[in-house]
Amino acid sequence: MARLESLNGRDHAAGEAASIHVSVVVPLYDEEDNVGPMMQELLEVLDGLDTSSEVVLVDDGSRDRTAVRARQWCKRDQRVRLIQFRRNFGQTAAISAGFDHARGRVIVLMDGDQQNDPGDIPRMLAKIDEGYDIVSGWRRHRQDGLLLRKLPSRAANRLISWVTGTVLHDYGCTLKAYRRDVVRHLRLYGELHRFIPALAQMVGARVVEMPVNHRARARGQSKYGISRTFRVLIDLATVKFLISYSGRPMRLFGAIGSVSLVAGGAILLWLLAVQALPRMGVAGGQLLTLAVLLLAGGVQLLSLGMVAELVMRVHHEVGRRPAYLVRQPDDVVLQSDDVVLQLDDVDGDRMGDARLVGDGHPVGDGRLVGDGRLVADGRLVGDGRLVG
Repeated sequence: MARLESLNGRDHAAGEAASIHVSVVVPLYDEEDNVGPMMQELLEVLDGLDTSSEVVLVDDGSRDRTAVRARQWCKRDQRVRLIQFRRNFGQTAAISAGFDHARGRVIVLMDGDQQNDPGDIPRMLAKIDEGYDIVSGWRRHRQDGLLLRKLPSRAANRLISWVTGTVLHDYGCTLKAYRRDVVRHLRLYGELHRFIPALAQMVGARVVEMPVNHRARARGQSKYGISRTFRVLIDLATVKFLISYSGRPMRLFGAIGSVSLVAGGAILLWLLAVQALPRMGVAGGQLLTLAVLLLAGGVQLLSLGMVAELVMRVHHEVGRRPAYLVRQPDDVVLQSDDVVLQLDDVDGDRMGDARLVGDGHPVGDGRLVGDGRLVADGRLVGDGRLVG
């Protein structure tokens, strides 16, 4: 939960956090030999930026000394933070944790094996400044094996692009840049981190792809194999359902169930007609069995669609998820001597009788005075203050 502070108030550290522009999230798993060289190269690139930045390292339950090496960099540079899992939860969970803890308005995601080049980050940020919400890396000259890596990846990318409607050459490239207000609404599990561009475009995100440098692995062993390609294809069915039917699942189950009911009813009527005609004999039992199965299946599918509609209603109402997302600038500047904050939600940190929820919405009976700003993560910065 975001903490509510002001720069002229109680916690200067919160003000610094609110001013961070770029967060680089790096998932790590058994990369002890790569942490040092990767961090040195990454921090040199961040030093060259004309904006504030931080690095969020996520240790996904490494069995070697990855966490120890990462903690050393946290002590060496105050911009570096470490999230350490108790066990290996997978890359998607590590990315989700990085998104949750990142404080920048732009989040850059990259691998920790040094195959991604941090030198591409400034060009990605420039694309974000052009108005795009997601900049996806494309390893045009990929330095991996042809048979087990490149060919399965090409086939999977074409299939994913066709199914989701979001055409990218390289869904598997970890190096991507996101606006925080786009990814903060996503809930990732399984292998869904690969489909973030498609899931985000579902809510209107503007996605662009740009070629990036890709290097051969110099240290450690790859954690990827041909089996991951099959897991990704299985999750593709989930993504297709989320994109097309998450809002109205009855459209899917109802359509299939209706076809099943019509087909079963037609067969049954034909059998009854045959029975009524003279000298036609008894109709075959196989068609009768098929008709009963189609009718029963249709009823079950319609019932499943109704249950899915109820589940989605609970999902949106209990989780208070909006049916829409509004495109906003990076921060909203409020300049007012007496701006009344109207009730919007109940989840937020409290300062007197005024609160801000985590996504920047003001709630409660407080007022904002002065030239303050409400940034995307719910922190108050500038010369404003909240009064009860």
